[in-house]
Amino acid sequence: MKAALSVNRSTRHALEAGEGILRLAPTWVPRVYLQPGCRLKLDPRDLYAFGAHRGGIDERWFASTTPAMNEHRTSDEGLSYVVSEDQRFTLKEAVEEEGARLIGRAMWEKYRRWPVYSKFFDNSGPIMHHLHQNDEQAKLVGREGKPEGYYFPLQLNATVGNFPHTYFGLEPGTTREQIRCCLDRWNKGDNGILDYSRAYRLKPGTGWIVPPRILHAPGSLVTYEPQWGSDVLAMFQSMVEGRPVPRSLLTQDVPADKHGDLDFLTDLVDWPANMDAEFKNHHYIEPIAVGDTQSEGYIDKWIVFGLVDGRQRFSARELTLMPGVRCTIRDSGASGVIVIQGYGRIGTLEVDCPSLIRFGQMTQDEVFISYEAATDGVTFENLSQTDPLVTLRYFGPDVHCHMPQGWLSPSASFASGDM
Repeated sequence: MKAALSVNRSTRHALEAGEGILRLAPTWVPRVYLQPGCRLKLDPRDLYAFGAHRGGIDERWFASTTPAMNEHRTSDEGLSYVVSEDQRFTLKEAVEEEGARLIGRAMWEKYRRWPVYSKFFDNSGPIMHHLHQNDEQAKLVGREGKPEGYYFPLQLNATVGNFPHTYFGLEPGTTREQIRCCLDRWNKGDNGILDYSRAYRLKPGTGWIVPPRILHAPGSLVTYEPQWGSDVLAMFQSMVEGRPVPRSLLTQDVPADKHGDLDFLTDLVDWPANMDAEFKNHHYIEPIAVGDTQSEGYIDKWIVFGLVDGRQRFSARELTLMPGVRCTIRDSGASGVIVIQGYGRIGTLEVDCPSLIRFGQMTQDEVFISYEAATDGVTFENLSQTDPLVTLRYFGPDVHCHMPQGWLSPSASFASGDM
């Protein structure tokens, strides 16, 4: 009880001190099966801070109340921490104590948590071809499905890595039997699944929407990835860049009695959506300005938007302020914010983009804007006289009344438009 009261008081104090804005510490996540691209500003000496057996750190998670589902994970892996004066507690605990104030009453009453998160992932080469289950499939193992969005920030992609392309979906005409055979060949080297997919060259400053059950093998650009709050997946590629992929990564989020059922595993794939002949037109995103504000010295852009299976699950914007400019932004919901260029102030909190970060070091580049502050309006101010201040902020479900028009997928996996 004392601990709960302490978190309650600390959360209220932090909200009052920051006028509705919380400062967050960096959250680093390793992946044992990938090789870091070394562009997240983490000191190279700390890439294996969790131990070499855990793999290199290639992800930084933002405003996360979602645990990372890694093998041998720490008890708080993936969770963001609020830091206020000498107090430190998880954002998850803060939301549990002040849910309505932090994320809005409607979202709190529906989900009882902050149901989304975002991250940077940074790999020197491609990720293996995989998918994320939908809600129905994930529920079989007590989890939730995961749609996700991609955006490739210019500021973090001066170098593009070894393979700046992403494979999406399957070639029209691909059969279940062909993919079933790929899974059957798992322990015989490269199972050849990329023979049935198509690679798209990635362009910094653009993005994609990836619904559940869509096969994808992300490329080597640093990627900003708003997504649903679940770390569920199924790997379909047995070898990448000459490195074998454990078959356990195919079945880790599948019921135990289905691990050897190739038909069940093959049907994790949404076949019509994966073989959409107009896949790029239905999933590729170019940023869209929220309004005509360039003459005022700032630009707020939609960078991730749209509906997944008819629902608004998450979205993101990029705000750029020219030197010396300040503006007040009113959003319809809470957001997690990361600074990717410059320095200035968000509300009463000073922010800046660090050049190098030691593992465990506190920074001033990440905040959480509460529902109360967002709807009242938050002032962003660029304190530099030479460089832009650039921030990315992502939102939870059902926040916006209006979003940009987009394409309508024949499979209804993705659509965007006014809510």
